[in-house]
Amino acid sequence: MDLVNQFKLDGIDIDWEHPADMQQGQDYLYLLSKLREALPSPRYTLTTALPAGEWALKNINLSAAQVYLDLINVMAYDFSGPWVNLTGHQAQLYTPSSPHNEAARISCQSAAHYMLSQGVDPKKILLGIPAYGRSFLGCNDINQPCSGRGGEDGTFDYCDLPRPGAKEYHDDAIGAAYCCGGDGGFVTYDTPRTVQQKARFVTKMGLGGLFYWHITGDKRGSKSLVETGFKALHDM
Repeated sequence: MDLVNQFKLDGIDIDWEHPADMQQGQDYLYLLSKLREALPSPRYTLTTALPAGEWALKNINLSAAQVYLDLINVMAYDFSGPWVNLTGHQAQLYTPSSPHNEAARISCQSAAHYMLSQGVDPKKILLGIPAYGRSFLGCNDINQPCSGRGGEDGTFDYCDLPRPGAKEYHDDAIGAAYCCGGDGGFVTYDTPRTVQQKARFVTKMGLGGLFYWHITGDKRGSKSLVETGFKALHDM
């Protein structure tokens, strides 16, 4: 609280990735409760970043947590990456009708529906947009084994996508984009087209809005994910 007041900040965001069992979930709630005591609303803002997967969210009493929170930033990305044995979309809007593995069952839609089913106020939910792509070398589609990762630790900033020599594709049925070719292999990421889809979903579900990680990876002008999301949300 002293630090917040010293620099005249709005409040605190808790990015605990992530309570791994029910006891840690209780500890997480206790932390939120003590922070809210020290940083009373509405003078201060208390937010949190949470994973999109039910495998993590089930350890938290979300209905109780939202009492202390102004906003919940749902990290609706990193569904697939080097920790899974087959390629997949990292930030798909909808769960496919036949997911090829457990990671592919997670989507923006599944995260939103789970949180709403737990009694979370939809206006407190912000849906995360990645301003980067995840790379899988030696493959050109989902559900394939890969031979390695391109970019920096397997990622490319969105401003560097699609990769030189690669072709960009969209799967509108599940709200996902990717490029194939060049030095990235199969790279999964968001584009203005998928962000527009997600903005429409946010509006339809009555959610609070969108957030982005991280802003320095974005492009400028008409291809900006942030600008696209803003316009899509406010033109509706």
